[in-house]
Amino acid sequence: MSKPPKRYTSLRLLTLTAAFLLILITPYLNMRFHFNFVQGWFQSLSIGNLWFVSPLEGLESILTSRSIYGPLLVGMLIPIVLALLLGRVFCSWICPISFLSELIDWIIRLLSRKKYRPFGFGLPRKIFWFALIGEILVALIIGAPIFVFLSPPGLVGREIMMLTLFKTLAIEGVVIIIVLTMHIFSKRMFCRYFCPLGALLALIGLKRRLVIEADLDECIKCGMCKKACPLGLDPQKGEGASPYCWNCGKCNEACQALAIKFRWKEF
Repeated sequence: MSKPPKRYTSLRLLTLTAAFLLILITPYLNMRFHFNFVQGWFQSLSIGNLWFVSPLEGLESILTSRSIYGPLLVGMLIPIVLALLLGRVFCSWICPISFLSELIDWIIRLLSRKKYRPFGFGLPRKIFWFALIGEILVALIIGAPIFVFLSPPGLVGREIMMLTLFKTLAIEGVVIIIVLTMHIFSKRMFCRYFCPLGALLALIGLKRRLVIEADLDECIKCGMCKKACPLGLDPQKGEGASPYCWNCGKCNEACQALAIKFRWKEF
């Protein structure tokens, strides 16, 4: 029985790498060559006149400032539309934390020579939503957009900028170390349970158009799809269409019976 080629993994890793290189070289190009066509990182990124703003950072700014800034809403539009159609694909295809986690997984596989590694301990999945609620409540209580300052994806870009421009690192960078250490002990632990940005994107993509479905007539119940899923989801139980799924495609590639497929739902 043939298996599909690892086209999704190859394309996703290429996208993750390209996105990481973008935030890696942008500060150097800005400083050395005054190349300002691309500026910022994945909290607030401008490419020419096109401005992208993280929906959570934008929401926090609106709630804590109690004002609506038109360009901010426009900057949030593309990420929101992307999440409405594809779910939380930012998390699996673009986020620098995902890139670093994949790098750690590659090193672990290289050292252990195992295709998959255990998840470690798990927590109730609903914590994911409480992380979003708690983060917004804290921002409202202190009156400041806390995720703007402590967002792990944003901190990666900020630390790279600090290192490039000032030859030093900020103390907030310890958050990145904590997140990646959590991943070593329990696979994608922050992404699965504690990332408020991921939770907001999942909420926006609750009725997303692109989902992963299992054909139960073809399924041989081998469990390889669940084993391959970075988030520990089980497509056999319909969890590939749940808001938790981030459409990475690993379950599709692991399926021995070719029963796991992407499906574009009609409007």
